Amino acid sequence: MKDRKLLFFDIDGTLLSEKTHTVPQSAKEALKKAKENGHLIFINTGRPISTIDQEIHDLNPDGYICGCGTYITYHDQIIYHHQLSKERCKEIASLIKKYEIDAVLESKDHVYFNTHIKNSFVQGIQERYTNNGFNVSTSEDPNLSFDKFTIWFDHDIQAFRNNISQDFDIIERSEEMWEIVPKNHSKATGIQTVADDFKSDLDHCYVFGDSFNDESMLRYVKHSIVMANGVQAMKDIAYFVTKDIEDDGIAYALEKLDLIQD
Repeated sequence: MKDRKLLFFDIDGTLLSEKTHTVPQSAKEALKKAKENGHLIFINTGRPISTIDQEIHDLNPDGYICGCGTYITYHDQIIYHHQLSKERCKEIASLIKKYEIDAVLESKDHVYFNTHIKNSFVQGIQERYTNNGFNVSTSEDPNLSFDKFTIWFDHDIQAFRNNISQDFDIIERSEEMWEIVPKNHSKATGIQTVADDFKSDLDHCYVFGDSFNDESMLRYVKHSIVMANGVQAMKDIAYFVTKDIEDDGIAYALEKLDLIQD
């Protein structure tokens, strides 16, 4: 299809409200219209596929870019997957324990937590994932295997950073939270992999995000759309700033950019 566009959506704060933990009805209808118009819908998230809410699956996207570009699918077919070695996974788990860091270790099948979590926010994540029926285990699992991870800390962890900086990139989400991804992987590399697969020009790609872990994809393509509820630094680099997620921001952007008709 000549006018087909590839549309890439972040989840939290973009498609999924962080207030209601649901996708606004207007966004559901807008994505359905976009698909009917022949555009392809991809979820582009830092989350692994193992912790995607059913609410997102119910949108019936054409594919997923998960774990910041480490796992990519199209219509349930895996087109790319980068895995850490089991030895490196065990090393990282040991370092996390040594430096008293709270972590979520993320893979396509499981998500792993420390046995003793100090951070109340991480405790909440573990509880929500367990209640959602996701495959939750501990970092002492003998079959531990993950693709990327996120950590929380309240003390100096420079020694830990020195160890992982050789083979990982660090996305500093806040002063006490880092998202850690294998080098040469990001939401942007995921988009390039999909674009190459479809022999699509990047000018035919549209990305939707709101926060710092969206920065790589927002800078990578011309058509970068940021939610009004997003962080100011991302709005500063956006091609288009749409309305708040709670104010039908996804539908508004798709209409204004002529990807759907009202």
